[in-house]
Amino acid sequence: MTEVGKGTAPMNAAVSSRWRRMVNLAASAAVAMLALVGCKADVISYDLPSESARYTFQAETNGVKTAWEYTSDRPAKPDTPTSQPCIADVVVKETGLCRPEPLIFLRYDLGLGLDNTAKASGLHPITVTGYYQDRLSTPPTVTDLRVEASFDGGKTWKSAGTRAESKNTFTARIEHPKRDKAPEGVALRITATDSAGNNVKQTIPQAYRLR
Repeated sequence: MTEVGKGTAPMNAAVSSRWRRMVNLAASAAVAMLALVGCKADVISYDLPSESARYTFQAETNGVKTAWEYTSDRPAKPDTPTSQPCIADVVVKETGLCRPEPLIFLRYDLGLGLDNTAKASGLHPITVTGYYQDRLSTPPTVTDLRVEASFDGGKTWKSAGTRAESKNTFTARIEHPKRDKAPEGVALRITATDSAGNNVKQTIPQAYRLR
C-alpha cells in the first residue's frame, strides 16, 4: 500500500484493485506551501492498480489551486521508518508494503513586510523550496521551477526569471508594476518538476498586495 499526505481532492484512474493505497493528502498542502490558510485533514482511500501508472491529484483550498502529476506503482520494498508507521496500516488494517507518494510540496518566502505587502515598481525577489513527505527516504530532486505573476486577476501572466540557489530551492525576481496597475494584488503560478518526472502546478490568486 502506498501513502500520500493529507486533504481532500479527486484522483483520476481510481479503479478496483486488490492493492490498496491510502491517500491522506493534506488539504492544507496549499497552505503549508504558503502558510496563509489552514484546513482540517481527512483520510481518504482509493483502490489503484499495482502496475506503474501516471496519476493526477488536485486540491483547492480558499481559492489556492494545486495539481500534482506523478508516477506510482506497487512498492518493491517498504519505505516507512518504524518511528512513523504507515497511516494505511493504522487506519485500514491491511497488510502490505507501504511508502509515501512522491508529491512535490512548495514552501514560500515571499519577502513581504509586516503588513504582507511588497514594494511596487521594481524587481522583487521571492524564494520557493520544493520538498517531500518526511517518510520518503530517497525523494527525487526538484530540477526545474517556473514562476509566473499576474497583476490583473489572472487574465494575463508574465514569466519571472528564476535561479537555482541550492538543492530544491530557487529564487525568482518578479517585476512589479506601479501600485495602481495591480489593484487586485499579485497572483502567482508556480510549476515545479523533479528528476523523476513528477510535477506540481500551484496557482495563488492573491499572494500579496503592493504598497
